[in-house]
Amino acid sequence: ATCSKHSVFFRCADGRRFFTMRFDMCAGLLVSLLAIGPSVEGFAVPTKNPRLPAGGRTLQNGNLEPGLAAVATAINGDGIATAAMNGDEIPDLNIRLSVNEKARTVTSICTSGTLCTVSSSDGIEGAPFGSFVDYVLDDDGLPVLLMNEMSMHTMNIRDNNMVTLFAQLGGSSGSENKGQDVSRCSITGSIERIDERAPDMDMIRMRYSIAHAYADQVMGSPKFAFYRVKPKKIYFVGGFGVLAKWVPVEEYKSAEPDILARDANEIVSRLNSDHSEDLFLTAEHLLGCAEVEKVRVTAVDRLGLDIRVTKRGPRRNKLITDEFRVGFRIPVLSVEDAKSEILKVFQEAWEKGNGFDWGDDQSTPGSTVPIMKIAEDSL
Repeated sequence: ATCSKHSVFFRCADGRRFFTMRFDMCAGLLVSLLAIGPSVEGFAVPTKNPRLPAGGRTLQNGNLEPGLAAVATAINGDGIATAAMNGDEIPDLNIRLSVNEKARTVTSICTSGTLCTVSSSDGIEGAPFGSFVDYVLDDDGLPVLLMNEMSMHTMNIRDNNMVTLFAQLGGSSGSENKGQDVSRCSITGSIERIDERAPDMDMIRMRYSIAHAYADQVMGSPKFAFYRVKPKKIYFVGGFGVLAKWVPVEEYKSAEPDILARDANEIVSRLNSDHSEDLFLTAEHLLGCAEVEKVRVTAVDRLGLDIRVTKRGPRRNKLITDEFRVGFRIPVLSVEDAKSEILKVFQEAWEKGNGFDWGDDQSTPGSTVPIMKIAEDSL
């Protein structure tokens, strides 16, 4: 590591620069950088570094040196999605969660939802009946409910055991995602009482006791029993006016929930409140946006973050809003990993904005950041 007036420069053993950091960011990331140094070495320097074409950014596929390709495989397996890196040729990177992972994340984060049963009450036979219920998931992601034999929904399933469990993420107080603009998932299938001798009964009891404090008081009562929903159809909605799709049951079962999901709202809130200047630099120098009015992070997960940019349009008083996906380049296994990757993106935006150039054999700041436009204002 060497120092200049404003920055610390970290170099690989062979002399190649793999990271530069402003002093105001350095302290919080030094430990993380030293820990991941061997992993970073491979992806910091691309094989080619063409200048941005006049007129802005391009989205294209291409090849990348083996180091970054290996890191991408370690992060994402064999899944692919198109990305963009400031006009450089890039690989097909999976920088977005699959629908299956998103659905599994929603049901994993939520511990309560609405259970819809078919009413058996006089005068409303056959009508849908909704009840607020608590649940946990088993190892396959199937919802397990602790139900009272006298509850209306329990009496309803005696005549018709087809149900739908609806779960929806709740936005935090500092989140812009509220109301219909949040992810939700509906699991439709049959619900069956779990035998007390079921091999996973001890695990179910433990999980329910941890998730719901009252459970220990009623689990031993003969009036309460555990029921499991066995899905036939699963439907995921990403938010208001965005992706909605049926999820194959077997793919849902094998999907992993996002590791950052429980902390995502807090991370988004902190980024928007504490890093406004960095977000504007990122929009201008990495995303190629001009005349930016507003920049907000809308989501973050283990593969990257979504950034919404509002800028002035060609007509007077016209604002255009686009959304971009900025991917992570190394495996994110914790909140601290995610913070480190996000601050690296901010650092490279600052470097590019301040005109750093590391020579023909070094990468332009931001050139290896996987970026793709995921929504465009067409009005």
